[in-house]
Amino acid sequence: MSETTAGVVFIAAMIAALAASYKPLGDYMYRVVTREHHRKVERGVYRLIGARPGTEQNWVGYARSVLAFSAVSIAVLYLFQRVQGSLPFGNGFAGVEPGLAWNTAVSFTTNTNWQAYSGEATMGVFVQAAGLAVQNFVSAAVGIAVAVVLVRGFARKATDKLGNFWVDLTRITLWVLLPISFVAAIVLVAGGAIQNLTDFTSATTSTGDTQTITGGLVAGQEAIKNLGTNGGGYYNANAAHPFENPTTWTNFVIIYLLLVIPFSLPRTFGRLVGQNRQGYAIAAVMGIIALVSVSLVVGFESFANGTVPQAVTAAMEGKEVRFGVPDSGLFAAATTLTSTGSVNSFHDSYTSFGGGVLILNMMLGEVAPGGVGAGLYGMLVLATITVFIAGLMVGRTPEYLGKKIGAREIKLASLYFLVTPALLLSGVAASLALPVNLDSMQDPGPHGFSEMLYAFASASNNNGSAFGGFGANTPWFNTALGLCMLFGRFLPIILVLALAGSLAKQKPVPATAGTFPTHKPLFVGMVVGVTVILVALTFLPVLALGPLADGLQ
Repeated sequence: MSETTAGVVFIAAMIAALAASYKPLGDYMYRVVTREHHRKVERGVYRLIGARPGTEQNWVGYARSVLAFSAVSIAVLYLFQRVQGSLPFGNGFAGVEPGLAWNTAVSFTTNTNWQAYSGEATMGVFVQAAGLAVQNFVSAAVGIAVAVVLVRGFARKATDKLGNFWVDLTRITLWVLLPISFVAAIVLVAGGAIQNLTDFTSATTSTGDTQTITGGLVAGQEAIKNLGTNGGGYYNANAAHPFENPTTWTNFVIIYLLLVIPFSLPRTFGRLVGQNRQGYAIAAVMGIIALVSVSLVVGFESFANGTVPQAVTAAMEGKEVRFGVPDSGLFAAATTLTSTGSVNSFHDSYTSFGGGVLILNMMLGEVAPGGVGAGLYGMLVLATITVFIAGLMVGRTPEYLGKKIGAREIKLASLYFLVTPALLLSGVAASLALPVNLDSMQDPGPHGFSEMLYAFASASNNNGSAFGGFGANTPWFNTALGLCMLFGRFLPIILVLALAGSLAKQKPVPATAGTFPTHKPLFVGMVVGVTVILVALTFLPVLALGPLADGLQ
C-alpha cells in the first residue's frame, strides 16, 4: 500500500471514529452538566473548596469565579516552579527562573501550554504531574464550562442565573476528563508510552555513546494534554518522541483524543437547546473547514516544489519517518485547528504554503472544531454574527435560537472577534520595533517573520505550538507572549459570559415564516463564509508579508 493510500485510509478512519463518537459522547456530556443531584464525591469536593452547589450565579459571579480560580492556579504553578529544587521528585533540577516560570504558569493555566523550554531538562516529575498535568485537567474543564454557560444563555429565558462554576468545574473534571484520560493512558502504555518515576536512565547508542534519558509519568500527561486540547510535551520533541507517541496506531489515538470532545460538543449544544439539528449544523461548519484545512496541508506537503522534496516524493524534512506526510499533516492541521499545540513534526520545516495554512488555522479562531469548549463558544459567536449579517440583508431583526441579536449582543460578539487580531498584530509590531528581537528569528526575511507571526498567533489564540526555530526564551518574549496568552484567554471568556447573561434575560421570540432557519445548508455555508472572509480581511496583509511572500520567492 502506498503512503498516499495509507494516508487516505488513516484520515477516513479518523472521520469514522469521530462520527461514531458524536452522539454517545455528546449525550453523555449533556447528562453530566444537567444532572440535578450531586454525587457523594462531588459533595466532598464542594465542602473542601467551600462551594455552595445549590446556588446559581449570574454572569458576573460566574466570571468572578473563573478569574479567581485561574489567578490562584497561576500563583500555585509559579510557586511550584520557583521552589522546584526543594520539592520531592524534582529530578535534581533547580528552580525555574522568574520570567520563564511566569510564562509557563500563565501558559498552562490558560490552556495554551506554550513551552519556551525543554521539558525533560527543566521540569521534574513533581512539577510535571502536580503542576502542569493538573492544569491540563482544570483549564480544559474551564473552557467546557464557559461553553455550557453560553448555551444556557440561549436555552434559558427571563433569568440571570447561568449555573454554578464550581459545580460545572467539578463535574466536568471528575466525570468527563478523568475517566477518558485514565483509559487513554492505559492504551498509550500498552502501545509503548512510558509511565514511571525513574529519574534518569543511561542507554548506549548504536555508535557506542552514552545517552541519558529522562523518565516520568508520560502516558498520563500525554492522555490529558491531548484530550483537553492543552498541548505541550513531556519531552522537547513532543509527540514525535517515541516515549510519548511510539507507533502509528498511538498516533491515531492521540489525534482522536484531541478531536473527539470538540467535535462532540455540538451534540451537547443541540441537546441543551432542545434541537439536535442545530448541533448538526455547527458540527457541519466545523467539519467543512477542518476537511479543507487537512486537504491543503497534506497536499502542499505531498507535492512540494524543490529538488529534494520531488526526489523523495514529498517534503519529508522535519517529519517523523514513522508517520510520513499524511499522518503528520493530519496531526499538524488538527493541532492548529483545536488549540492543542501538541506536534509530531517540526512545523518550521513545513513548506511555506503548508506552514501558512497552519498559521491561518489559528487565525480562524480555532473553531474547527477548536479547543475543548473554546471552539464551541467561538463558533456560536460567529454564528451570532452570521445571523446579524443575514438580518441586515433582508431588513429584519436578527434572531438566533429564539433570541434577538440586538445592539448589546452584536457589540459583545464583535469585541470577542477583535481581541485576537488586536493582541496578535500589536505583539508582532511591538516586537519588530525592537532590533534585539530579530535575533530570535532564524533569518530576517519572510520565513523569519512567519516564525514570529506564528508565535503570536499561537499565544493569542491559546494554541501553544511553535514553528520550532523561533527563540522565545527571552525576557521580552516571555513577558509579551505571556500577556497575549493571558488576555487572549480571559477577555474572550468575559465577553462570552456577558453575552450569555444578555441572552438569558430575554424571552424567546416565536419562530415565524420570516425567521432565518439556522439548521439548513444555507446557514452552514454562510457561517463558513463569514468565518473565512472575516479572517481573510483581517490577516491577509500580514500573511502576505510572511508565508505567502516566502512561498512565492
